[in-house]
Amino acid sequence: MNIIGEFNIAGETWLIRRYYEEMGIRVVSTITGDSSIEEIAQAGSAALNVVQCSGSTTLLAKKMEERYAIPFIRVSYFGVEDTAEALYQVARFFEPSAPGMLTRTRELVASKVSEVYAELERYRRDLEGSRAAIYVGGAFKAFSLIKALRLLGISTPVVGSQTGSREDYETIAGICEEGTVILDDSNPAELAHFLKEKDVHLLIGGVKERPLSYKLGVAFCDHNHERKLPLAGFEGMVNFAREVHASLMSPVWRLFREGVDHGSVL
Repeated sequence: MNIIGEFNIAGETWLIRRYYEEMGIRVVSTITGDSSIEEIAQAGSAALNVVQCSGSTTLLAKKMEERYAIPFIRVSYFGVEDTAEALYQVARFFEPSAPGMLTRTRELVASKVSEVYAELERYRRDLEGSRAAIYVGGAFKAFSLIKALRLLGISTPVVGSQTGSREDYETIAGICEEGTVILDDSNPAELAHFLKEKDVHLLIGGVKERPLSYKLGVAFCDHNHERKLPLAGFEGMVNFAREVHASLMSPVWRLFREGVDHGSVL
């Protein structure tokens, strides 16, 4: 198989490759993260293309399907739920020609979940009841973030993206609570308005949203390509939970909300 649209941010490709290797699958190439010219040249020999939630590379997968008859599926490796489903989708594809693939995948998922469960539960005890806003580039990423935050006990009353389609926003509406504000390509004033209206405690976005978040006294988590820790896979979910916990539990937000004299704090 090929992994398309995975850019090996903070070594995420290496995590994902190991999962598939343990399942008994050879990854021919990863386009474009951590691949050589020779590997990419062999991409046409794969049996399946797995598109990692990237609108920009779905066109490539469609072209390869036309030229090489390689089917493709779209997956996300963010969060426990979506990572597991991504592995299961691939296993279901290969199971007819490789009996036992699903069994190995279930064992792998069970093992990984057991490794991270206790730490996630520890963070959840502190985070339960918090409210987060999501504003990211692609809506597909937002789907996974909603599920990952829910696992930590965090609701998402504001969700938006810059490039989502009508179908994407219908999906968001279906997995969020009633009354969720869904934003399409919002400007800073609109985003600020809804952050205050919904009294969110955390904003997850890109580098452009960080100053807005801090000015409003809202904790912030970076979810763009400059991050230094992997957020993909089961291990990445722990990193994400740790970052969310550190951001939300900082005493600075309590002081901000209580209107403490900033000069005396400094």
